[in-house]
Amino acid sequence: MPAICRSRHIRIVSGHEWNNIATGMKNRLIPGTGLRVSPVCLGTMTFGTPVGETDAIRLIHEALDHGVNFIDTANIYEGYTRVIGSAGGVAEEILGRAIVGRRGQAIIATKLGMKVGDAPEDEGTSAAAIRKHLALSLKRLAVDCIDIYYLHKFDPAASMTETLAEIAAEMRDGKIRHYGVSNYSAPQLRELLATADANGLPRPVICQPPLSLLKPEVLNDLLPLCEKEQIGVAPYQVLQGGLLTGKYRRGEAPPAGSRKAEKDAWVWALDENLFQQLDGIQKKADKAGVSMSQYAIQWVLNQKAVVSAIIGVKRIEQLKEAIVAVRH
Repeated sequence: MPAICRSRHIRIVSGHEWNNIATGMKNRLIPGTGLRVSPVCLGTMTFGTPVGETDAIRLIHEALDHGVNFIDTANIYEGYTRVIGSAGGVAEEILGRAIVGRRGQAIIATKLGMKVGDAPEDEGTSAAAIRKHLALSLKRLAVDCIDIYYLHKFDPAASMTETLAEIAAEMRDGKIRHYGVSNYSAPQLRELLATADANGLPRPVICQPPLSLLKPEVLNDLLPLCEKEQIGVAPYQVLQGGLLTGKYRRGEAPPAGSRKAEKDAWVWALDENLFQQLDGIQKKADKAGVSMSQYAIQWVLNQKAVVSAIIGVKRIEQLKEAIVAVRH
């Protein structure tokens, strides 16, 4: 009988129960679209390394089987082996193989904009970059259309009008259903919306910022803007690289298999200030009768404009934990 996590507050879910439960997740509509997405979005950033293809495909299938219909990837994702400028594409290829025969169950989001090569169009969101990298993503994913195509970062070198005109052309050609932005500040999003409106070009339907109990800054400006403009929000870093799972302890080495142990540069320093914040969050989770990770997921999903929380997992037990969080 596998435990969902080590917390004393988590109800143990048997294998038989896991195979037979109706998840109880209520899908949420992305404003301005016909897309109803699960409140848990499966992140794929670690697919390749440390999550090999076999395990990654199993995770995707388990997610689809248990009501998670939203899967997030990017053209740069290849796990911990990624370096700036490497070709990427690994996670997209794995996802493409995983959804063979199951395309209708999955709402797929991918991205372009980060550096994935040495050519001028291998970084940024210019029209040329979109043409090149959308074609590559479609091929790797083995699909004719991507449900949500994100501009992965603001590109000051690209003409915003030309970028949006190219997005519109790809939408007319049926290669993209909708588009979104990731890692945009509120002023950058305002500029994009103004450009779209002034030129009769499509607006983004979704925004993907970092957001967690440890990193709430976007609540001050970006999320209110998204709420006002009816743009959905799908935050990442919801568990802040695993810091909000309760696995890290004062005076103890990071647990084997944790992100801090495997990829130290991707996780904040374990200092006293951090532990004091975690202590306060743990007390609130205890009072609510849930684990720290469940509390963190629920907190994000309760923020205005949020439609789904991106959760990166390496094991089935972590996927269960996230699904149980949204069934409380």
